[in-house]
Amino acid sequence: MNSFRLAAAAAVLASSAGAAFAEEDGGGWLSGSWSLTLGASGYFAPEYEGDDKMVFRAVPLVSLGKTGTVTKFASRNDNISLGLIDNGTVRAGVAGKIIFGRDADDSDDLAGLDPVRWGGEAGLFAEVYPLDWLRVRGEVRHGIRSHDGIVGDVAVDAFQDVTPSIRVSGGPRLSFASSDYFDAYYGVSAAESAASGLGAYDPGSGMRAAGVGGAVTWQATDKITASVFGEYARLLGPAEDSTLVKERGSVDQFTVGISTTYRFDFDL
Repeated sequence: MNSFRLAAAAAVLASSAGAAFAEEDGGGWLSGSWSLTLGASGYFAPEYEGDDKMVFRAVPLVSLGKTGTVTKFASRNDNISLGLIDNGTVRAGVAGKIIFGRDADDSDDLAGLDPVRWGGEAGLFAEVYPLDWLRVRGEVRHGIRSHDGIVGDVAVDAFQDVTPSIRVSGGPRLSFASSDYFDAYYGVSAAESAASGLGAYDPGSGMRAAGVGGAVTWQATDKITASVFGEYARLLGPAEDSTLVKERGSVDQFTVGISTTYRFDFDL
């Protein structure tokens, strides 16, 4: 329940940012048709990033933007976002992600390591449609409270409607991060090494993971969407070299689950 409250708060903050932008522009940007998409995703994924055991998780899905153009494609990987620019081919704006805490209560593997506090990431996103059936989306976010690093994600998705209500999509994913991010999730200081039994590790910046994902989406009604999805990611660079991964986890990360969303349309 707390995760949904956090998501709602993030959406309100994003809306406030848009309102402030509108005031500077004479109020014209805020007026018009808008869409708020709310939903949830339930999935099986590694218990912690880099783990070799999977657990069930649930997260909220939130997206807010103007509806001057039709949204061609949306993915469950898209973080909370507010589109400030949308001309049908290019969409860009602000993005945020909720970060849940991580400590020894989640897994015995983490005993002796400093906890990762709950918090979030905030930044920018941009997506472009080079072809009618292809979307490229990138996000760059900075950690808030959980870590002090920078994280970037790039996803390419080809999509095809096999029936009027069923769409198949998929493509490659790539992620990178700064040393502060890797230190929070994969670093092992001398003190942590002594307490956990893991080898000490001081990571730098670099690639975080590369993989592929896909989904089958059902447009149940004009406003209700449901999907089944699966993803594989291989940890790279500082994540792959971490003693936490080498000694207690795995570079192979799998995710499989379902999601559903509902779109609310309104005018301002």
